[in-house]
Amino acid sequence: MNKNIKFILGTIYLIILTAFLYFLFSKFDITRISDFSYYKNIQINLEKIIGENLIVNLILFFAFSTVWVVLLGFGSPILILSGILFGKWIGTIISLISITTGALCLYIIASYFFSDLINKILKNKFSKYLERFKKNEFYYFFAFRLSGGLGIPFGLQNLLPVIFKIDNKNYFLASLLGFIPHFFIWNSIGAGINKFIKEADEFNFISLILNKEIYIPLTLFMILIILSLIVKKKFFND
Repeated sequence: MNKNIKFILGTIYLIILTAFLYFLFSKFDITRISDFSYYKNIQINLEKIIGENLIVNLILFFAFSTVWVVLLGFGSPILILSGILFGKWIGTIISLISITTGALCLYIIASYFFSDLINKILKNKFSKYLERFKKNEFYYFFAFRLSGGLGIPFGLQNLLPVIFKIDNKNYFLASLLGFIPHFFIWNSIGAGINKFIKEADEFNFISLILNKEIYIPLTLFMILIILSLIVKKKFFND
């Protein structure tokens, strides 16, 4: 049963990824890859499409992001994309809701179908945290999310709590709140890239980095990494 489900999920993931890449590249003129004005035209068209159908596009983004996370997709590309498409504020909100929902769905599916397998692979490695999570699972899982998942790949972050048997409500709320700083920064970077493309006459990497819409979020990201290390040391290091 587990092998069949993994095969089905893997097939669905490949279909969605292939369809997305096909749609992306079918709309992308590879011959103009070095033409900055081409990206400005794309940005103008995207703003027009999003502005004319904001609610519909938010719903589509929510559906895509949720499925993407359920199928173990990476988190950061979605966050930058939401910042580019919707700006840092709306982008942060929609990515928070959709990715947290996707993570919860993945957790529920994994707890139901793959609990034995996940425990077999991960329980010994993370057994030292079991007692801590039993004492206050919300508190420690919030710290886990706030610390960036201890550097663990995003898909695995969402599966790891299976060994702790965290309550669904605590899983959702701790993820939602713990994600906020990271998601806001990544969405701010996406929004900054979008603004740079709109205002610049030509692409220059130095100009991009020195743009306050980029270097401020990057500075905050470095500060967040330091804070994450402090949280990790306080709550998870022996």
